[in-house]
Amino acid sequence: MDNLLEIESTVRLGAFLAIFAVMALWEILAPRRELSISKGQRWFNNLGLVVVNTVAIRFIFPAAAVGTAVWAESQSIGLIHWLEVGQLWWVVLVSIVLLDLFIWYQHLLFHKVPILWRLHRVHHADLDFDLTTGLRFHPIEVLLSMFIKAALILLFGFPAIAVLLFEIILNGCAMITHSNVRLPSQLDRIIRTLFVTPDMHRVHHSWRMEEANSNYGFNLAIWDKLFGTYRADSVDGQLGITFGISRTPNPRAIPLGKLLTLPFRSGL
Repeated sequence: MDNLLEIESTVRLGAFLAIFAVMALWEILAPRRELSISKGQRWFNNLGLVVVNTVAIRFIFPAAAVGTAVWAESQSIGLIHWLEVGQLWWVVLVSIVLLDLFIWYQHLLFHKVPILWRLHRVHHADLDFDLTTGLRFHPIEVLLSMFIKAALILLFGFPAIAVLLFEIILNGCAMITHSNVRLPSQLDRIIRTLFVTPDMHRVHHSWRMEEANSNYGFNLAIWDKLFGTYRADSVDGQLGITFGISRTPNPRAIPLGKLLTLPFRSGL
């Protein structure tokens, strides 16, 4: 398990850079929509938020999720260890699926609980929708999410390898499902029978709250369909969706400093 901690950062960074590069190129070659704001301007601020979040996590929660799982395994903490079911492939798979469900529910809570929504609206205030939108979260939300994952890991005893795979999937799918890419409609329908597609998640970023309160999934599409929060498309259509948290886009949602203070201000 110590070896897993040694390679974790390298593996996660490698996966991040590879997925980022592929989706960024795809957005250039086959964009779904025209962007309304300069990509350079948005990327500078959205990726700046990634840097702030990374520093905050490493400073406040240096072990992060994988480190928590490694420690839990060494101490035999959690339901899986108490049941002595081992680390069979199905245990790893079930762990990933359960983590996916919990993150889906966490996302729903960040919409339904007012104080959590104030944090999460930093993500929704983006005036365009591309792969950097999937990385745009307030540091406090990122830290809360990490504490929730750590608590779940300690409760269930998810295997460290499952946690590492899930973290890679979480980060990768966040970029993929937020990408401004075009998929053939028939292929999109096939994929979203099980997995979230960009067209499906794009609806979630509509200024219309009834649409923003749908399609919470980031990886598996089954939870929204199972719990009645699935919406096939926006009433405005894919090309007509207005992004942000108001009908009139506000450029104050862009600068990094404004993103960090947005939860503590009324409106934008």
